[in-house]
Amino acid sequence: MALWKALVQFMTQNKLDDIVGCVSIPMNMHVNDSQIGMGYAAASIWRQMKENHLASQELQVIPRLPLPVEQLDQTLDIDPPALVKGYLRVGAKVLGAPAWDPDFNTADLPMLMRMRNLPERYRKHFLG
Repeated sequence: MALWKALVQFMTQNKLDDIVGCVSIPMNMHVNDSQIGMGYAAASIWRQMKENHLASQELQVIPRLPLPVEQLDQTLDIDPPALVKGYLRVGAKVLGAPAWDPDFNTADLPMLMRMRNLPERYRKHFLG
């Protein structure tokens, strides 16, 4: 919660309505004592995100180096990383398909947080 409070306070102090960032999903994730590799976890998380948390079309972005999600198994039932869950709790939306970052071997999911979409309970908690 401290991260989100600091982010909301930063946005308020700097009069920012929106902030864009990305969440990195490891290409090889450990889930229930087994390793899921080759980007399958990222592809499955992307499927979940696009079904329920995708930004409106005019806000969506296209990655320069896309993760080839259409070629990967997207059917795994995997919980998104905590950072993704946190973004979603504060009303953020996913801006598009994940990009592949070969330097860090991650899939980077672009996110948009808008102050106007911050749920009232978090607004009260973070801003008083």
